[in-house]
Amino acid sequence: MRLWRKPLDQDRVVIPHGEIHLIVERCKGCQLCVTYCPCNVLEMSSLFNAKGYHPPQVCYPDHCVACGLCSMLCPEFAIYVVEVTRE
Repeated sequence: MRLWRKPLDQDRVVIPHGEIHLIVERCKGCQLCVTYCPCNVLEMSSLFNAKGYHPPQVCYPDHCVACGLCSMLCPEFAIYVVEVTRE
């Protein structure tokens, strides 16, 4: 994200990073995770799972800030986020 000015505490604040895990066989293709992701990390894939739905796929993994909104909105518990530390 580009900012129009430099934050005063930029050197002290560490932006979190998340790793998204999908359980493809649980997904029913509701697109809630894709629609409400604030960083546009997910997109719908063209592949089908065993149920016949299009599951999401991670298209920009570096943009994930581990907010967990996708896992909170998923009615099938098919997605979760693990916060990882960058070095």
